[in-house]
Amino acid sequence: MQLLDGKVASTAIKEDIKNKISTLEAQGKKVPHLAAILVGNDPASETYVASKVKNCKEIGIQSSLFRYDSSISEQRLLEKINELNNDENIDGILVQVPLPKHISEKKVTLQISPEKDVDGFHPLNIGNMVLGFPTFISATPYGVLLMLQHYNISTQGKNVVIIGRSHTVGTPLSILMSRNNNETGNATVTLCHSRTKDLKSVCLQADIIVAAIGKPKFVTADMVKENAVVIDVGINRIKDETKKSGFTLKGDVDFENVAPKCSYITPVPGGVGLMTIAALLMNTYNATSLNIDY
Repeated sequence: MQLLDGKVASTAIKEDIKNKISTLEAQGKKVPHLAAILVGNDPASETYVASKVKNCKEIGIQSSLFRYDSSISEQRLLEKINELNNDENIDGILVQVPLPKHISEKKVTLQISPEKDVDGFHPLNIGNMVLGFPTFISATPYGVLLMLQHYNISTQGKNVVIIGRSHTVGTPLSILMSRNNNETGNATVTLCHSRTKDLKSVCLQADIIVAAIGKPKFVTADMVKENAVVIDVGINRIKDETKKSGFTLKGDVDFENVAPKCSYITPVPGGVGLMTIAALLMNTYNATSLNIDY
C-alpha cells in the first residue's frame, strides 16, 4: 500500500506555480491576484480562508481578504462582488461558504464573473467543463485529478466508482474521468448515490473508488477489492474530547481497515483537502492566462 500524500503532491504543484509566477515577475508582467470574501465567523470557514491566503503568499499570488459580519445584506454582498468583477487588478474571486441563511448561494454564484470564478461553480464554467473547453474546473475534482497525475495513476480503461453525486464533486468528477482524455480520462465511471442498489457489489468491481458522500467511515473493507485505488474526499468532524480543538477529522473511508487492501489510498487529513487548495491556486494562476470565450 502506498499513501497518496497530499502534502507531497501539493508542494510540488505549488513549487511549479511559484516558478511560473517568478517568470511573470521577471518579464514585468502582472502576477495573479485573488480576492476572498468571508462572511461571518464560522470556525471552519475561518480556517479554510486563512489557509488559502497563507498559500497565496507562499507562492507569490497576491490576495485580498474582505471580511463581513453575518448581518451583511444580500444586496450589499452582491454589490461588492460586482465591484470586484469590474476591478482589473483582481483575477480571481471566491466567496467562502456556507453563507448566512438570508443570502442566496445561487445568486452569489451567478454574480461572480465567469472569467474570475476560480471556484469553477458558475454555470458557464460547468458547461465549458462538460464540453471540454478551456475553463476553471471545480477545485476538489481538479485536485483529485492532479493527485492522480502526480502519482502517475492511469485511469485508462479502468472501472471507477464515485460515491456521491454532488454538483461540487461527484458529478463533475464523473464527467472529467469519463471523457476522452489520455491523462485522467477514458475510464468507465459509475456514479453512485443513496438510491444505488447493492452498492457493495458495485464497489467490488472498481479499480478506483472515490468516496465523496459525507459520511464518516462509510466505505468499509468488504466494499473494496484487492489492490484498488481509494480516494477519500470526505472531511467529517467527529467529537473528540481528547483533542484541544474538541474534534478529530475522519474521512468517508474506514482507513485503518481499508488501507491494507489498497495499492494506493489518500489519508484524511493530509490528502484531497490539500490538493483542493493546490487546485484553487492553479485556477488563480490560470485566470491570468486562460483564453476563454464567453
